[in-house]
Amino acid sequence: MKQRSVGGYVLLILRGMGMGGADVIPGVSGGTIAFITGIYEELIQSIKSINAKLFQTLFKQGIAAAWKQINGNFLIAVAGGVLISIFSLARVISWLLSNHPMLVWAFFFGLIVGSAIYIGRKIKKWTALSGSLLLAGSILAYYITIATPATTPEQMWFIFLSGAIAFCALVLPGISGAFILVLLGKYEFMLHAVRDFKADLIAVFALGGVLGVILFSNVIAWLFKHHPNATLALLSGFMIGSLNKLWPWKEVLEWRTVSQGHAVPLLEKSISPWRFAEIYGQDPLLVPAILCMLAGISLVLFFMLFTKKKGEERL
Repeated sequence: MKQRSVGGYVLLILRGMGMGGADVIPGVSGGTIAFITGIYEELIQSIKSINAKLFQTLFKQGIAAAWKQINGNFLIAVAGGVLISIFSLARVISWLLSNHPMLVWAFFFGLIVGSAIYIGRKIKKWTALSGSLLLAGSILAYYITIATPATTPEQMWFIFLSGAIAFCALVLPGISGAFILVLLGKYEFMLHAVRDFKADLIAVFALGGVLGVILFSNVIAWLFKHHPNATLALLSGFMIGSLNKLWPWKEVLEWRTVSQGHAVPLLEKSISPWRFAEIYGQDPLLVPAILCMLAGISLVLFFMLFTKKKGEERL
């Protein structure tokens, strides 16, 4: 377990808040934020350490040894940041998406472009396998962005399953847990559960999420250990394919009515800013949107330089 100052833990909480804020937005992955802020590998290894051996350590060596084994201080700081963000920023993000959707999507579009470049630069050797996985990841993520959301049951077993699937986005950059919930028909359902603090739904969803993220972190850790370049190529592909969901200018093909009685987009397709202005008679905000994209890319570049500098300082 790394020794950190109080300031170090404050930064971890802020990174967790970034992850939580991203996971509230369909199309953005908390795993991506973990990657570009430099805590991804530590997060994977910490979650992976929650296994059967942990209980052996707990009974034989005590709570302190078990806490150290799972890097407990790190996990609590990051998880605390995620929860703070979800419960405090959900309304803010919902307001921003309702009032300034193009600028929000543009910022995250730039963020994911920068993240794909960031991960791609970490691939030490490109091979036919890496190239194939980059293409496969792009196609799969793109398909997810155009898939039709399903009508699904609201029983507790499905809420548990939804949590298990959606939380995998915490350890899988490029795939949005919030958008997976949209496809499962449970995004607004769980957003309202959080807003209204429905403890039973939140608890079952969280339990499924914890189990899912623990199991999946072992898979990701194994892939990074044995096939790092191929895994990074696949993750880069996920990010590239997800860009379709984040493109700021959309034409709504089909609407649906939610429980509050208002209509929300069900199916959309990406169009040019000029086509958007022609269809809807609105200012496409081209210059502000481009500036937001550049801000997203610049933020990733900042983290690239920051983490590189830290790495040089450790040498």
